[in-house]
Amino acid sequence: MNFEPYPFEKLNNLLQEITPNKNYSPSALTIGEPQFETPDFIQKALCENSNLLKKYPVTAGEAKLREAQRGFVLKRFCVELSDAQIIPTFGTREVLFNFPQFFLFDKKEPTIAFTNPFYQIYEGAAIASRAKIIHLDLNQENHFKPEIDEDTLSTCNIVILNFPNNPTTSTLTVDELGEWILLALKHNFVLINDECYSEIYTNKPTNSLLEASLHVGNTTFKNILVINSISKRSSAPGLRSGFIAGDENILKEYMKYRTYIGCASPLPLQHAAAAAWMDEEHVEKAREIYKENFKLAKEILGVATPDATFYIWLKVPNAIDFTKKLYKEYNVKVLPGEYLGRENKSGVNPGEGFIRIALVENVEKTKDALLRIKECLS
Repeated sequence: MNFEPYPFEKLNNLLQEITPNKNYSPSALTIGEPQFETPDFIQKALCENSNLLKKYPVTAGEAKLREAQRGFVLKRFCVELSDAQIIPTFGTREVLFNFPQFFLFDKKEPTIAFTNPFYQIYEGAAIASRAKIIHLDLNQENHFKPEIDEDTLSTCNIVILNFPNNPTTSTLTVDELGEWILLALKHNFVLINDECYSEIYTNKPTNSLLEASLHVGNTTFKNILVINSISKRSSAPGLRSGFIAGDENILKEYMKYRTYIGCASPLPLQHAAAAAWMDEEHVEKAREIYKENFKLAKEILGVATPDATFYIWLKVPNAIDFTKKLYKEYNVKVLPGEYLGRENKSGVNPGEGFIRIALVENVEKTKDALLRIKECLS
């Protein structure tokens, strides 16, 4: 298998010969990892259940965790799932990587389409599945929303969307998501939406593919799957708690596959995760911090506040040159957009000319970093 280096490895190689300005404290706005303490009640639940380390966890997940995740979906999206329509996962990275391998195993000429730029695990899953890759380019011309080409989509086995989108911050309405669902039913491909940023919104709550499925009358979620996680919403990426939900016929067979993987979450982590999934107050507090960060970004950089995620997708003349200059002169790290995308048939990388800035620090550190970026831009 020939996997591409991860974006952060490329960034390290880009900056390795540069000595940053020591007059500034280091600021890394590269990784989508909230830099806040995991709420105390989650840590307490973890400690109180540490005695359960003596027990093997079951692949299907504890009933308490499944109930908490189903309760989250019901409360947040007004979608009631049966127990057969959801599987707890060890975060979302593992499921995004191994589900395509499971589903495409018997396909003669497997094909996966996904948004471009993208979370690189999508590409890794396609490579591991020996699948042909189709990129759904997101650019300014299409308002960072994937364009529909039915002839191309009709050849796909899996289509992966990611809305709210990393890195472009774009969102899709319930009607727009519904269009993709109807296409999945018409052309019989599995449609997955990676919804890990669904809870980091700045104004109104974003839509889920599950909501859209009910909206267009697909009440059994045929061919429809969503993936979500508490990593962003609860500042708890180390808990590795996610889920995959939707079409129970697909999930029934996928559960059998998962029993062989050995990726069941340890029981103390499951109890802590259940506490996190059931609580909304701590998520609301986190959203307020991100809103303040975006308010600063608007004031300092003049950028529009996105509907969701904690990123800024900032247009610059040359992302590579700017990234090097910003690090050398101001000791701030950001991620060049081309590291998150791939060239299309016309030789254009839709990530080129942008940098991704992750506003995952507190307000004081965010303000300091944004002022440095502004100075570097001018």
